[in-house]
This record gives sequence, structure tokens and C-alpha cells, in this order.
Amino acid sequence: MNRENPRPKLHCATLRAALAACLGVLAVTAASASAATDGGHTVKVLYAGSLAHVMEDKVRPAFEKATGDHFQGYAAGSTKLANEIKGKVRQGDVYVSAHAGINKRLMGSSNGDWVSWYATFMRSPLVIGYNPKSRFADALRHKPWYQVVTQPGFTFGRTDPKLDPKGKLIVKAVHRIADDENEPKLRGRIMAHGQVFPEEGLVGRLQAGQLDAGFFYKGEAAAADIPTVSIDPVKLGAVYTVTQLNRAPDSAGARDFIRFILGPKGRKILKDNGFNVMSPVKVSGARSAVPEALQHAIEHD
Repeated sequence: MNRENPRPKLHCATLRAALAACLGVLAVTAASASAATDGGHTVKVLYAGSLAHVMEDKVRPAFEKATGDHFQGYAAGSTKLANEIKGKVRQGDVYVSAHAGINKRLMGSSNGDWVSWYATFMRSPLVIGYNPKSRFADALRHKPWYQVVTQPGFTFGRTDPKLDPKGKLIVKAVHRIADDENEPKLRGRIMAHGQVFPEEGLVGRLQAGQLDAGFFYKGEAAAADIPTVSIDPVKLGAVYTVTQLNRAPDSAGARDFIRFILGPKGRKILKDNGFNVMSPVKVSGARSAVPEALQHAIEHD
């Protein structure tokens, strides 16, 4: 396997996410102008980086076709997004997190009162996603993962625990396996030598052949056609939530998107791409703050 600085062949969803981050204000202006021309809403969705592929390649075109609205997505670690919303660095209409508890950082007057309620609507377990062309692929399929990733030459990607909940789950999984399976080398191998990347870029790194494997959520990997193995005996995973941000620039567009993602078409897309969709969804926070237009979508079973 050639490891001498392979040129990245990034996945289209990763490229779109990176492009959105770089263009920033220009993207907002262009989208708003387009919406003004044809009458559709422009909904800005700030979502967990693990959803980059399914949001950009699957949800976006289906949502735009169904509603006539325009989807403008921005992918990053859920913690990073919350910090940017709270710090008024990033403006959006909808916030989709991979950890329910992060919403609380945006609730209450001391946190800017950005979130009043949120709906927990799907889950996805943490798994090992691997490059099928890696020389370690066969070993990963037939041996315990924690015995394979410590082998010399194995390249492993993870995310930053300071920026997204997946990074924290990875730390927890590694420490638990190292202790329970008596694999002390695992802790040093992954925590000290594992490469740390932004969540929204990890898929592209793996697909470009720069990594042998990495930690992903099962739905995230399935949506990008990445083969996986479980992290048994540890059971950890993402719990996804969605909310309309208070003071959303396009509240009508936000409601359109949430109705879609929680409705039959959105749920089918998520299920087809490997996510465990919950029914009914669970509402936390001030239920009275849920817009009347979303009551049916949230209460359906």
C-alpha cells in the first residue's frame, strides 16, 4: 500500500461541506438571492459532521424536490457547532446534534437562549470503518479489532473530543477495551499516535486511502459505503437530535425541514442509509415552545 503522501480523493459530501465552510457569507448571499428569485425558503441547517454524506447527497435533493425550498448545510462537530452558535460566529435555522446533552449548552438566558426544545429522532452505534483495500482489511474482518489496530504500520483516524461527541466516545471506548481486554498498547497506540481529523473530513481521508481504518457511526459509514466491524464488547453510539433555533432567520424554512426529516420521506432516507430512526421521537425541554406547525411531525408514531 502506497503511503507516501497519497493525494486525497475526497468524497463529494466532504468537498461540499468544506466548500460551504470556506465560502461562508458568499454562500448565504447567493442562496438568499436564489430564494428571492423563485419564492422558496433558504434553510440553513447546521448539522453533525457524521451526517455529511446523507445530508448533502440524499436529504438535500429530496428535501428541495419535495418543498421547493433551498437547503444550505454546514457540517462540523456538534460541540464545535454549539460553540459557534453561542458565540454568534455561525447563524442557522436548524441545529442537528449527535449528542442530546449538547443542546443544553444553548438553553437558558445564560447560554443565549438559542434552544428551547429539541427532538431526539435517531441513533447509530459507534463502529470501526475500514478501507477494503488496506492490507489489514482481512485481519479486521476475522480478528478482534483491538488486536489489529496495534500492529506496526496501521494508520488509524479519530476525531477531536473537544469538538465533537464522537471524539469523547472514542476515548471512552479505547480506555474501556484497554482495561477489560488487557490491551495496554491500545491506549497509547490510538490516543498517542492515532491521527485526529475534523469529523466531516474523516470519511474522505479513509476513502482516499490515507487511513487503514477509523471510528465512525454505523449510519455514517453505511451512507458512504464503508465496510465496518463492531467495537464489541463496548456498546456506544450517537443519539441525534433536531431543533429549530430561536431567532432563526428563516423560521418557515426551518419548520419545512424539520417536518421533512421527521416525516415519511425523510425517515425512509435515514433508514435506507443505515440509521436507527426512533418512533415516536422524544421531545425534551419546553414542549410548549414547539411550533404548532411541527406538532404533528413530532407526535406521529
